[in-house]
Amino acid sequence: MAVREARQGGADAGACAEGYSGGRGGGHPAGPPAGSGGAHQGGCACGDCPHGAREGHRRAVAAFLRRRDEFAAGLGLPAAVAHSASASRQWISEELAQSAGQVAERGRAEGQAWLTGLWRRTAGVVGASVVLLLLGQALTAVGAGWTAARTAGLAAALVTALSLTAASWFHRAKGGVLAPLIGEDNRLSTSRTVAAAWVLFVAYAVLVLAGRLAAASRHRERDTLLSGLELARGAGVVTVLAVVCGIAVLVRRVVGLRVLGQRLQKVRADRPRAADLLTDDAGRGTFADIQYVVISTVALVFAAVRLARHPEQLPDLPWGLAVVVLVSGATYLAGKYAEGGRPVILSVVRSREAGDLDGPIRTGDDIEIRGAGFVPPGAQGADRLARMVVRVGAVHVHVPLVPVPGGFRNPTDTLLTVPVPADVEPGRVEVQVVTAAGVETNRYVVDVTE
Repeated sequence: MAVREARQGGADAGACAEGYSGGRGGGHPAGPPAGSGGAHQGGCACGDCPHGAREGHRRAVAAFLRRRDEFAAGLGLPAAVAHSASASRQWISEELAQSAGQVAERGRAEGQAWLTGLWRRTAGVVGASVVLLLLGQALTAVGAGWTAARTAGLAAALVTALSLTAASWFHRAKGGVLAPLIGEDNRLSTSRTVAAAWVLFVAYAVLVLAGRLAAASRHRERDTLLSGLELARGAGVVTVLAVVCGIAVLVRRVVGLRVLGQRLQKVRADRPRAADLLTDDAGRGTFADIQYVVISTVALVFAAVRLARHPEQLPDLPWGLAVVVLVSGATYLAGKYAEGGRPVILSVVRSREAGDLDGPIRTGDDIEIRGAGFVPPGAQGADRLARMVVRVGAVHVHVPLVPVPGGFRNPTDTLLTVPVPADVEPGRVEVQVVTAAGVETNRYVVDVTE
């Protein structure tokens, strides 16, 4: 009751403050001042313009952090709940959960605006790459002269660039050319990106050979180009291409089955980032991903040099380097099998403050749930933490957010503190945690006394 009265009072005060600051005598909200760029201050009216979404998200984050630190310092509590520790904790948790929900909403809006505008940047990058290739060929042609291979390489680059730009435009609402590389969790997939890089490279190499074949006028030259497509010439590249594409398909299947089997926790990101290729869902660098990207990049660079030196055949990737790429892919796949795990409750004890007497668990007491995996990777944000629930018998208890300067003391990945509701009947009661990813822990039985 105290929490509801405090929330009602806060809402009335906020409405009065808004009415006071909104109009100049008429009570209507004032619009942004002329020439201030108000259309891009978080309420952009320009459709999918990213400026307003980015500014709105920045302001929402700043407001949430300021409010969290105020609560952590004991400031901003209404008088109706200040006398009760449990009421204060509940009120603070609900206020932070609502503020975090606004931050999450702004973050999703910014992510969608970023994806919508990505295809233009993709077209710019692709066009710049073609220009750089032209400049590089022009500089290396000084003294050596312009050859048919240079023309074929430039023509293949133009065809590839136009294809990527067209595909980016058709998928402009979903990230443009990155749409096939974005996983179901809205992050860039390392396996798909590596496979796509090899597919593009092999397609470019075949286009170069096709361009040279179209320009060839002598039978011997055409025979030489056709023999360059034989499997004996490009067995290493073909093998690597087949393996990385198979890994991309297999990893998607493995991750999907592990998520459905509740052996892997996945939460959706606001938008994909380049760092996703080298990190896990929590933003920490992972060895399996890093080594896979690095070794694949080195092998691609080597294959590109071989193509530049011998444009009349598929790049003959040495078997030693091909085996290194295959070992790297196997390591990455093994890492995908090993990551994650189901959250688990190890023990449940009565929470004891300094000076409290020892005793059994009673309704109204706080209990500490100790275990592992309560906070999934990527769910460290307050909006995700606020979605955690503990089943105490038949009652669902939302885990309260307890702020400290710079973060939260509760919940954590290994410890949750929740009150035992008064609706719980005394006796043997099952306790179970439901994480932000929707994964349930094991059931742990405790004794609740009157």
